[in-house]
Amino acid sequence: MNRIIPVILFLVLAFPVQAADPAPDQIARNATDKIVALLKANKAEYSRDHKKLYAMVDEQVLTHFDFRAMSRTVLGRHWRAASEDQRARFIAEFRELLVRTYATALLKYNDEEIFYLPFRSSPDDRTATVRSEVRRKDGGPPIAIQYSFYRTDNVWKVYDVTIEGASLVSTYQTTFAARVQKEGLDALIASLAQDNKAAATGKTASNGGKAGGKAGATP
Repeated sequence: MNRIIPVILFLVLAFPVQAADPAPDQIARNATDKIVALLKANKAEYSRDHKKLYAMVDEQVLTHFDFRAMSRTVLGRHWRAASEDQRARFIAEFRELLVRTYATALLKYNDEEIFYLPFRSSPDDRTATVRSEVRRKDGGPPIAIQYSFYRTDNVWKVYDVTIEGASLVSTYQTTFAARVQKEGLDALIASLAQDNKAAATGKTASNGGKAGGKAGATP
């Protein structure tokens, strides 16, 4: 299970911006196809040059996420107490954390298949849930994935992903809340920045592990 989680995280975050306003399930289908095609065509190059991989992830994978909304939820009451400068710095480092996390996951993709369950919505809906499952190549039970969208200005944005009942946002919320409570928000931001910088050089992360290593396995 631990081995396949990074692969799932890559697949569930593959949502580039669309020119029109398609339904959320169509965004998921189209985006996954595009990212898989890019990976198959360029995997050797991405393995050699992680800067190109990071750039692709930033451009193609994460551009449809509302990081401000996600950050607000992740920080909870600490967001309300934060200055606008602290919020901006946290959003930047949180985004970079996910870039390197899912860049690592990309390189572990091994042709797993994703099947989308029937999607129902109405034109007036402001939120939507897309459900899918990953069919594992080892023959194990399929892994349930749920994407949470909301619509703003006629554009669908992703604000959370749930894997086997575990919410991405809730997982980070629990982890970061304990750190902010103990060390303060500025210390958390500085730690994330240190880890992100270390990841670019392959150095040890501030938590004692390899930067980009443990984070690549679970959020």
